[in-house]
Parts: sequence; C-alpha cells; structure tokens
Amino acid sequence: MKEEIINKISPREALEILRHLAKLDKETKNRIIEIAEDIFKDLDVDEIGEHVFYALDEIDVQDLWDNSGAKSNGYISTEKMAFEMVEEQLKPFYQELFRLCELNMVQEAMHHLMGVLKGLYRYVNDSESEFKDWATDIPEECFSYLIEEWKKRCNRKGQVKEMKLFLKKECHKWSEWAKKIL
Repeated sequence: MKEEIINKISPREALEILRHLAKLDKETKNRIIEIAEDIFKDLDVDEIGEHVFYALDEIDVQDLWDNSGAKSNGYISTEKMAFEMVEEQLKPFYQELFRLCELNMVQEAMHHLMGVLKGLYRYVNDSESEFKDWATDIPEECFSYLIEEWKKRCNRKGQVKEMKLFLKKECHKWSEWAKKIL
C-alpha cells in the first residue's frame, strides 16, 4: 500500500517533495538537475510542430463567430477575436520557449522554436480549417514575433546560420522575409 502512494501524489505535492529532497542532500539535488536537463533536452522538432499544427487546426470557426460581434460590453471584430484565439492556442508554446531562454538552454530553445515555426508554417500551407480563412496573416505575425523574441532573449551568433538553414529547408516560402528578422 505504501508503494502505491507515489502513483497517487498530486503534481503540487510531487514538486514540494522534490524541492524538499533537493534541500536535504546535495547529491540528490545534482541528480534532480541532471534528470531535469535530460528531460529538457529531449525535444523533437517534428513533434512540437505537430502539436502546434493540431492546436491551431482544431480551432472551431463557430467559436469565432460566437465570440465576436456585438456584446453587452462592446464590440469585438472577428479579426481581433481570431488573433486572440490563435494566441491562446500558442500561449503554452510561447511560455516554453521563454522558459528555456530563461534557463539559458539556448540549443533547446532554438529547437523548440524550430518546432513551433514548422507547425505555424504547416498550418498555413496544409490546414483545411474554415477558421484559417478568418485568421489571415495571423500565423505569419506569430512566426515573426517568435523569431524576434528568440533573437532578443536567447539567440547566439552561431545559431543564426543554423536557423537560416532550417528556415530555407522547412519554411521555404517564408524563409526570405524571415531571414531578414534574424
């Protein structure tokens, strides 16, 4: 029964236990850091791209129509609401990029960014979503915003070349204007 407790611990409790263990023993703390770094390094650009693509592709145009227009507290345009809906779907990906930059995990941040960019690019080129017709230029704006933020927060000169090669290979229709941001 006591062994089963590990499977029943909540995420908040697990974090509290982990912090407590790290304070008790330097060797345990170093091992926790090693494991965390290994988890952070286990990034798959294609998998991240798939998550981004499907997060955007699943936005329902009916939700756009239901949440835009005249409201009791004013009017919200379909363009503004579409932007907010896309931003909401991309928020976890933005947060992860910024977290990796804050942790000075520059290689991991770049790979995460590549995955997000690949997902945005695929969405514009492959999605048959009706919502996409209402979100014109929004993915491109998000694409350039992320490159700019990565450049400000986490860019290393040696990575620019790698990013340019990635853009040319994976996002070729956007690569020329995107490279200018770099």
